[in-house]
Amino acid sequence: MTTQRYTLLSLFGFLSMLGNAQQDTLQTPEKTAFQTVSPWMPEIDVQSDIAIIYGAHDTEELSFQNRLQSWRNHGYETQFMTGISWGDYKDYYLGDWDGENHLNIAQVQQDGEDIMHGPVNPYVVPVPSFLKYLKEEVVKKAIDNGITTIYLEEPEFWNYAGYSDPFKKEWQAYYGFPWRAQHTSPENTYLSNKLKYHLFYNAIKEVSEYAKAYGKSKGKDIKVFIPTHSLINYTAWQIVSPEASLASLPSIDGYIAQVWTGTSRSPNYFNGTKKERVFENAFLEYNAMVSMTEPTKRKVYLLTDPIEDGIKDWADYKRNYEATFTAELLYPTITNFEVMPWPQRIYMRPYKTSEDGAEALIPDFYATQMQVMINSLNSMPYANNKVNGSKGIGVLMANSMMFQRFPNHEGYDDPLISNFYGQTMPLLKRGVPIDIVHIENLSYPATLANIKVLVMSYANMKPLSKESHAYLADWVQQGGVLVYCGADNDPYQTVQEWWNTDGNQYQAPSEHLFELLGITVSNQDATFSVGKGTVHVLRTNPKEFVLQSKGDTDYISTITKAYETNAQAGKLIFKNHLHLERGAYDIAAVLTESVSDEPLVIDGPVIDLYDPELPVLAKKVIVPGTQAFLYNLNRVEKDTPKVVAAAARVSEEHYGKRSYDFTVKSPKRTVNVMRVWLPKRYKGITVTNVEGTTMTPEELEWDKSSSTVLLKFPNAPAGVQVHINW
Repeated sequence: MTTQRYTLLSLFGFLSMLGNAQQDTLQTPEKTAFQTVSPWMPEIDVQSDIAIIYGAHDTEELSFQNRLQSWRNHGYETQFMTGISWGDYKDYYLGDWDGENHLNIAQVQQDGEDIMHGPVNPYVVPVPSFLKYLKEEVVKKAIDNGITTIYLEEPEFWNYAGYSDPFKKEWQAYYGFPWRAQHTSPENTYLSNKLKYHLFYNAIKEVSEYAKAYGKSKGKDIKVFIPTHSLINYTAWQIVSPEASLASLPSIDGYIAQVWTGTSRSPNYFNGTKKERVFENAFLEYNAMVSMTEPTKRKVYLLTDPIEDGIKDWADYKRNYEATFTAELLYPTITNFEVMPWPQRIYMRPYKTSEDGAEALIPDFYATQMQVMINSLNSMPYANNKVNGSKGIGVLMANSMMFQRFPNHEGYDDPLISNFYGQTMPLLKRGVPIDIVHIENLSYPATLANIKVLVMSYANMKPLSKESHAYLADWVQQGGVLVYCGADNDPYQTVQEWWNTDGNQYQAPSEHLFELLGITVSNQDATFSVGKGTVHVLRTNPKEFVLQSKGDTDYISTITKAYETNAQAGKLIFKNHLHLERGAYDIAAVLTESVSDEPLVIDGPVIDLYDPELPVLAKKVIVPGTQAFLYNLNRVEKDTPKVVAAAARVSEEHYGKRSYDFTVKSPKRTVNVMRVWLPKRYKGITVTNVEGTTMTPEELEWDKSSSTVLLKFPNAPAGVQVHINW
């Protein structure tokens, strides 16, 4: 995600911090984080557990060490993030570091133009000198300043790159023959992208192993995470990255799933129509990231962003933030979140008030709503229950999805990665909560443990090893049901790979899989019994299921038979919504272009957390195309009084027989709205600031139906104290 540069406000905020270094210990376990290039400022004190400090650079005004210390002084765990394919490394690029200019390591496109992330900031070919610089000047510096968790952000190599001299040199070393221009053939495209994948896999391996080893020499246990877009998004945006392969590296501890409006608004096809489908895209993107880590026992933070890199208006940001936020909460085993990147641009940069309106800072109502949402993440519970609907249908993905995207060659066209959406969107739009399965994870037993029906295609990807087929064949033999979709007629079927080298002479990789399954497949659709399992072969490329109206009829019919008859997994339920009960929360989305236009009704009393007024509703009606985030008061544990929703973080709670005291903290210049559950109607409420001055609440309202009181007053990062008695 685009980094933010220092502003004069950053310096003023730092000076303010020096003058009033309020110690603030965050008591809860470390669940939530945000990333920032800025020092602490009261306007961006979002009250998460972790401040991830971006970049190790010093400026004349402010050192890296002082940036770290400013957040530590306010009770934050500090961690560190830096780019691994670009970054503010001018001392390296311009030769100040070693006396040699390194701007020539930029990724280069066919016309000879460098691909830049910003001024004097190229996307790089990760050559040895660059990795040496990262290790010795960036990672080492972070660890020496007390950092024990490092994020190597966004290993990205553009599909349309691959024309620079350093890349040509790496090609010769990797393949053992001279470089070939990727635009000249499908095979050269595939080989070029496979090398890009390999270069950043090795780069991350080398830098992360160095971080672990150097930390160990200092008596520290260093954790290394990879903040990365999903495989779906990188494929859509024509970027190559190591993705799922990194989850098996011993030196990688996990990921940040960089999913937000900007990635999820990428348009796709369904039922012959091309358009944005933000919620559905986000659901699939988070799915891809969660399934990438669960079998390998790696940790993953799910990210959302209340705005995006693209300049839109506040109404657009709000609508799509709700869509992506809902999607991330539908994965109840994940309890770690990056609540936002770049809080400075959210709280302190003006954006349009409407599509054609004037610019203004974040509206109070949106800031309040946003803070209700992010503060809910600080205590978002783990849950064993799942999203409602038929379980056990998986769709296979491979990193090689990124290899066939650019340029287009004769005989191959996959508009907006429709071969992927052809397998997923017809099911998701019918309310089936499908699971993404990564071919790179098939060696882990947990990967297919809960899958009843697995859909796959080699139309848009290819297997990077033959071992994956052995796992698939064994799974089918033991009772799994495989649905293979594809004509296997694209030009990438015959690229130089394991299935046609070293004595293998298969015309397509699926031939090797079918051989292990013991079946003979023609150009016609067919069904086979294999051991205890079943294989359905549809000789149609899955893009055809979504590029035309009602193109998925036969596909859905086959999936239904596979699920109900072959897998005997029960009735395949179609509906127009996804709904999850997660502790006291209800999370729901009602889909458009689905089996009906009926709304979903959730009985109350519930608090609507997407409404900054936090109303208590007797029931919530959710119409197609919208989502809901609700606090269900029927599931409140009524043992003690509690804040059930707030646009501020609650701490220092104290309970008496007839009293409840607590402190709430949130950024300066924002408004707190909160609901507090009480066993009886309050007799008195006192609100005071840290100076001890009594504050008059802007709103104070008792709701008998829910036994809650609504309070509204200005926020303060130093804290506001609330005393309630009854």
